[in-house]
Amino acid sequence: MEDGKNLKLMQFKLKKITSDASFREFFRLYKGKKTSIIVTAKKEVFKNLILYLAINKFLQKNGIYTPKLISQHFKEGIVEIEDLGNNTLLHFVKKSKNKFSIYKKCVDVILKIQKIKPIKKIKLRSNKYYKLKSYNTNNLHRESNLFLDWYLPGVIGKKKSLKYKKIIKKELNKLYKKISFKNQFIVHRDFHVSNIIPTKKKLGIIDTQDTILGNPMYDLASLIDDVRVKVPHQIKKKTFQYYLKNCSMKKKEINLLKNDFDILSIQRNLKILGIFYRLFKRDNKPQYLKYLPYTWNLIELRIKNKIFDNLKAILQKTVNKKLRKKTNFK
Repeated sequence: MEDGKNLKLMQFKLKKITSDASFREFFRLYKGKKTSIIVTAKKEVFKNLILYLAINKFLQKNGIYTPKLISQHFKEGIVEIEDLGNNTLLHFVKKSKNKFSIYKKCVDVILKIQKIKPIKKIKLRSNKYYKLKSYNTNNLHRESNLFLDWYLPGVIGKKKSLKYKKIIKKELNKLYKKISFKNQFIVHRDFHVSNIIPTKKKLGIIDTQDTILGNPMYDLASLIDDVRVKVPHQIKKKTFQYYLKNCSMKKKEINLLKNDFDILSIQRNLKILGIFYRLFKRDNKPQYLKYLPYTWNLIELRIKNKIFDNLKAILQKTVNKKLRKKTNFK
């Protein structure tokens, strides 16, 4: 060997990891005993790679554990980031007998994120910044329109869906205007156990690229009313109460939080119905259809609040119980 030294060849191996609902693909790179994650994006490179890394860095500076950048190759649509581990919290929640202890730790992270000063710009690189979007009424409609534009015509037909689109949107508009806390907090926007990876002492947060300025209840609703894992109602209730006990809200404000939570939970789950149906129809990912019935269960859980009486009646006329249970579509 060169210089008489016995050099060891490092073994490199690349293994694909299950992709998410975005245009990204993930690979675990094995470098001897060490590993890292390779993220590739063929579409929306700015959002999925550049902005993602910038938001990760911003959160890291504010004490939130996100994957660190190892190397970036934006022109090729590739970045290499820290490997936080094999299993997300979803794996542990499904197995744990003490689910509440896990959810408490997740709420602690939400509270920590909400203590971050809600700045309007995120630094991308020297002299370049990205203006964070805000959850205004238009943005809320843009998301719930996914239900109206994809799920509804796909399930009940285009002609029938046209009859109900305007009616549902008008009712949602009334509800969105009742939201009390507007754009005062940093919101992860997809905060659930599948996007949290436990390490030795911390919870690592992934999938941060959709971070926005918004309502304190949005991330809490994402966590508690997560369509990917069925959690007993009592655990949901205890987790919500734990947040209320530990948040910095005044007593008068706390009374308003429950309505905000319910509105945003329903808004988010209507959006998810639209996204998951679109993933099936447009992106050929039928595996998301299995979540549709439970998504409806979560909507039915929150729609018991009296402020939803009109919306509840409209949705019952539009999508009956049989259709809500359906997971097979052509």
